[in-house]
Amino acid sequence: MRGRPPAGLSLPPAAEAFLEMMAAERGAAENTLAAYRRDLADAEAFLKRRRAALADADTEGLRAYLRHLARQGMSARTQARRLSALRQFYRFRLGEGQRTDDPTAALDAPSLGRPLPKALDEAEVMALIEAAAKWQGPEGLRLAAALELLYATGMRVSELVALPLAAVAADRPAILVRGKGGKERMVPLGEPARRAVAAYRDVREGFIARGKTAGPRPESPYLFPSRGGGGHLTRHRLGQLLKELAAKAGIKPAKVSPHVLRHAFATHLLDHGADLRSVQKMLGHADIATTQIYTHVVKERLVRTVRDHHPLARRGGGRG
Repeated sequence: MRGRPPAGLSLPPAAEAFLEMMAAERGAAENTLAAYRRDLADAEAFLKRRRAALADADTEGLRAYLRHLARQGMSARTQARRLSALRQFYRFRLGEGQRTDDPTAALDAPSLGRPLPKALDEAEVMALIEAAAKWQGPEGLRLAAALELLYATGMRVSELVALPLAAVAADRPAILVRGKGGKERMVPLGEPARRAVAAYRDVREGFIARGKTAGPRPESPYLFPSRGGGGHLTRHRLGQLLKELAAKAGIKPAKVSPHVLRHAFATHLLDHGADLRSVQKMLGHADIATTQIYTHVVKERLVRTVRDHHPLARRGGGRG
């Protein structure tokens, strides 16, 4: 029955009152209430061993509890969830006038870290480019141009599909990209990408919307026009085409997306000695900390390379 906290784990009256409030006033689901009950019961059991009570715990006692969770090997995400339950409990106590302080206020949540971005290796990107070159017809030329631009510049897919027709010129070695917040940045553009775009331009007219009335077709301002409502190729459609291309290239489609190509651009540049500041500028990151995640990818790859290929690593240790 909704509104009654799940039974099973014994809790002090203060915690039971908190669960009653969560059920009655916030409409918390049974699974949510059960999770809160387990989390609070675990903290109560730990504090009891320290001759303390959950309702009256101080910051140091709760900090010791978090250290205990870490020593037990609990994941940072689960630790953060436990702390969140405690925060809500003590805020409830504070709001009810049953405490004059919040002992969790000075506690830092454990760092969840950032998942490392998925990236294709250079051989896989080359396989995609070769598969795109074999894709016959206008759609193949369009996909080849889009792929080359994504990998050559690291631009976001939203930036790519909205590129104006004049963005890429045969006589300009860079491309002007309009990013988040309308901020513009110049990104160098290599010859292979410029050639791919030039080849695609010859068939581009076929992708321009015809309009609903008779007469000449309207000119599209976009490099990648489409008959869709937005007037340009959609992010979703490009993602579909890249997955089809991955299958043709013998790569698992789940590994390939426009964003993965952005990751590949950054990772491969750093692999070949590019400096982090330059990569930051080309990606359009406001904060270099966002770009630094790619250095972890490079380091992880180097560790894997040594582990898998160095003769001493294969022998399982040093020379003794």
